[in-house]
Amino acid sequence: MKAIKKFGKTFGKSFGLAALLSVTAFASAEAHVTFLDREAKQESTILATLQVPHGCDGKATTEVRVKLPEGFVFAKPQPKAGWELEVIKGDYQKTYDNHGDKVKTGAIEVRWKNGNLSDDFYDTFVIQGKVSGVDAGTSLAFPVTQMCGDTVEVWDQVAKEGGDAHGMKSPAPLLKVVAGEDHGHDHADMPGMDMSGMAGMGAAAPADDSVKAGDLEISGGFAKAMLPGQPVGGGFFTVKNNSQADDRLVSVSSPAAGEVQIHEMVTKDNVMRMRQLKDGIAIAAGETVKLEPGNLHLMFQKVKTPFKQGDTVPVTLTFEKAGKVDLVLQVLSAQGK
Repeated sequence: MKAIKKFGKTFGKSFGLAALLSVTAFASAEAHVTFLDREAKQESTILATLQVPHGCDGKATTEVRVKLPEGFVFAKPQPKAGWELEVIKGDYQKTYDNHGDKVKTGAIEVRWKNGNLSDDFYDTFVIQGKVSGVDAGTSLAFPVTQMCGDTVEVWDQVAKEGGDAHGMKSPAPLLKVVAGEDHGHDHADMPGMDMSGMAGMGAAAPADDSVKAGDLEISGGFAKAMLPGQPVGGGFFTVKNNSQADDRLVSVSSPAAGEVQIHEMVTKDNVMRMRQLKDGIAIAAGETVKLEPGNLHLMFQKVKTPFKQGDTVPVTLTFEKAGKVDLVLQVLSAQGK
């Protein structure tokens, strides 16, 4: 009987220790940057969602850089409130088909910069892109550099063919490609935030009635459809200043979003940068300013209900001299059609 009790105590201690080691090992394995969904079908357009679970040795994350592998093409990153967005473009190793167009260049690296993600919190960073020309069973590596001020964590280790990545200190996030059904098309038309017309898709403003604020005339207002759960959306319109005095769009608000920011997107030397214009947009006398995809635009943050095609989004524009004016944006498809 004593032997049985002794065995029970030993077993209990061993089991408890094993459980603790198991939990510790699991936590350690998930402490690095990983994908929320770790599989993607061939020739499909996906939302590759990276999970950043912590900072660097207790410091807040201020920048996240992601290198995109060959075979993940037509990439469009999702903007994040409080972060500047930078997209590095370059040549693909192969030529890819995008609805009949032969594409040889595109985004090869994405950078979210000048943010502040506390070590106490977790966040995700999302890139829409197409998995193309990749054999089933292949794992695509997305090396990530996580910067916390002067401290840097690099997640770029990739196991050799057949090797085990669990023992690696800094494994790169992997996306396993699985066999997909061939429907003769992909889902590149899925709703989302069109960052710059990278895939060659233009956006035409809908024909609607213009509104006036003093000598300013605002027309062609539209927004783009969004994915369910997507926290940001884009809005566009044209402002014509018919007066002889300069004016300025200083702020925008909407009951459909927690915050509306005014953004600018500029591409120089194959680097696309998006930044918030905290001072607004100047509307020079006698000039017309157009907010459009890939240039000036509104960024709806913390959207309460994702915009759906056919809906409308009310906004209030505040100008320095002309004052406030209400505008209704028609929600078009993700491509602005």
